[in-house]
Amino acid sequence: MTQLPILVTAANLAKSPSNVRTVGDPVADAQLEANIAVKGVRQNLIGVPVSRKKGHYRIIAGGRRLDAVHRLIEKGVFAADYQLAVLVLGNAKDAIETSLEENFFNLTMNPADTCRAFQDIIESEKKTPEDVAKRFGLTERFVRSRLRLADLADPIFEALRNGEITLNVAVAYASNSDRTKQAEIFELLKDGYYRANVNEIKRQLVEDTYVGSDPKALLVGRDAYIEAGGRVDLDLFTDSTTERWIDGDLLNRLVADKLAAAAEALREREGLAEVRIIPSTHVTYNDTWDLRPLKGDTPELTAEQQARLEELEAEIEAANEAWEDADEDGQVEQANRVEVLEAEYRAIEKPAPIISEEQKAGALAYVVIGHDGQPRLHEQLYVAPVEEPDEDEQGDQVEGEDDSDDVVAGPGKSAYSQRLSLELAEMKSELLRVHIASDPRFALDLGTFWMVDKATRHSGGFDLATELKADKPYSGLTGYQSGTLAAEEWGKIDEALDRSWTEAGEVCQRYDAFCALPDEARAAWLAWAIARTLHAVVAGKTGEAMIDHLGTKLEIDVAAWWRPTANNYFDRLSSKAAILTHLEEIGGKELSSRYGASKKHDLATSAEKIFGGSVPIEAELREAAVAWVPDVMRFGTPATAPEPAPANDESVTDPGDELQQAA
Repeated sequence: MTQLPILVTAANLAKSPSNVRTVGDPVADAQLEANIAVKGVRQNLIGVPVSRKKGHYRIIAGGRRLDAVHRLIEKGVFAADYQLAVLVLGNAKDAIETSLEENFFNLTMNPADTCRAFQDIIESEKKTPEDVAKRFGLTERFVRSRLRLADLADPIFEALRNGEITLNVAVAYASNSDRTKQAEIFELLKDGYYRANVNEIKRQLVEDTYVGSDPKALLVGRDAYIEAGGRVDLDLFTDSTTERWIDGDLLNRLVADKLAAAAEALREREGLAEVRIIPSTHVTYNDTWDLRPLKGDTPELTAEQQARLEELEAEIEAANEAWEDADEDGQVEQANRVEVLEAEYRAIEKPAPIISEEQKAGALAYVVIGHDGQPRLHEQLYVAPVEEPDEDEQGDQVEGEDDSDDVVAGPGKSAYSQRLSLELAEMKSELLRVHIASDPRFALDLGTFWMVDKATRHSGGFDLATELKADKPYSGLTGYQSGTLAAEEWGKIDEALDRSWTEAGEVCQRYDAFCALPDEARAAWLAWAIARTLHAVVAGKTGEAMIDHLGTKLEIDVAAWWRPTANNYFDRLSSKAAILTHLEEIGGKELSSRYGASKKHDLATSAEKIFGGSVPIEAELREAAVAWVPDVMRFGTPATAPEPAPANDESVTDPGDELQQAA
């Protein structure tokens, strides 16, 4: 028969020492307390009777709920006789196991489920985020942040639900409420290196968006932006200066319209030939590189100004003398006075040039956005460029035709500023990049050609229009020639490459000729180009792990390719003892003692022969010697050297409501 819980006054209940949960969480406990204050304790506790105290029980499961009730009684939220449902165990021996079961099998809610639950409570029960926060002992900010997650684009929300992204990544996507943009950035990053990089996600999401205090936003104005259909990303903790305007394209169009109107008004008021707009707070070098600054006439100083300069010189000299005799406070005062006097002196000495009305009539100016959001005229004026039509064009023009809207662009003349030229070139490159990236086979051939053409011509390769290259890394060694089998093999690989395409002519012809090579020939060039970029990494330096990993994956048998000789290794060791140590590694003390009396150079020569297998020694020692290489030449973690076998040993050694359920 199933036992039913009984009601027990909270004052008669105490936590059992058998309760396995000993470490608490103040924040979680406060949340539980807030929920119980609103909803009461909905799940029974589990306890065992206290001996010789009838009606008293020790709680082995639900101790956090009991503590919360006791605190609420002390605060006067619950009455002193508040009762709790307790399931009483007949056998106290099960106390620890029961307590462990209660806590061990608890599963924390998936963040996605929490988001949807908050959303459902607010929508179905007509509650506010503040109501939910109080009910669950949370901050209103926390609840609102989870509600933002509930509105994530579907692919991102499902990724959160399925554990494919972390909560932090989901929060990063929620930093922008534009679900379309969220989905675009998620699709762009989901399989890439930055898929879990919170900062990169946020950076991509805020591109083409603006905060309310941005000069562009101040220029247009919030009301005009919203009236034009602009969206503002609001939450509880933003104001008019920190809120984010997420329709950047719309804002830029409104800015252009406002600046165009301001530019025309300034042109008429100042009598300028042309006023261009710059939707920024400053004018860059690229905007004016092909323009000549308009220099006005510097006015001569009047007698009064000249006299004032002499007065200022005397005052500055007097202030400097006073500074030397003053105390610390006086020195500060005199230093400030000198600074003010020198500023006045400079202003008089170098007056602003005067631009005549005639000069203005042929001048070009720029309108930018001030930091306060107001259009302002850039301080520097320029000589307005004058386009003179080509003589042939003048002769061909029919009388009465108006060609004022024609774009003049041809050899020797340009209708574009450098900025526009750069922007057009960038857009053209963007188009090409998209198509290259969409055709991996094309990209493989193109990338290989770029690398090998630059490598074989030994030139800057500027006509290739790329930064991709496969240069040999710098080496600090001079006059180095290894003479190893690997070096010989590299020479054979290099000689076998099909170089017919290199004589095809200009870069485009060379590229077409390269693409016409057989697959095997192009693949050989790719392997050659990639291999030659590999760095030589000293043991213990950054990059060694990658070198070892590649060698291990390729299963390189170092001993078959490289043997230590007197010239490349043994004679280069710092001491005779180091050579003897290597002999001991393969043959023990017995082998090293045979050569202990040799001089270092003779020992190095003998070691070369031993490790080259040309010395008549025991078969097992010879086998170990020809397979030996120093640890620094191994790929991967060096194997532990085997114990040397006795001469007569024929054995072989291998070297080789869930919130309360949690209470």
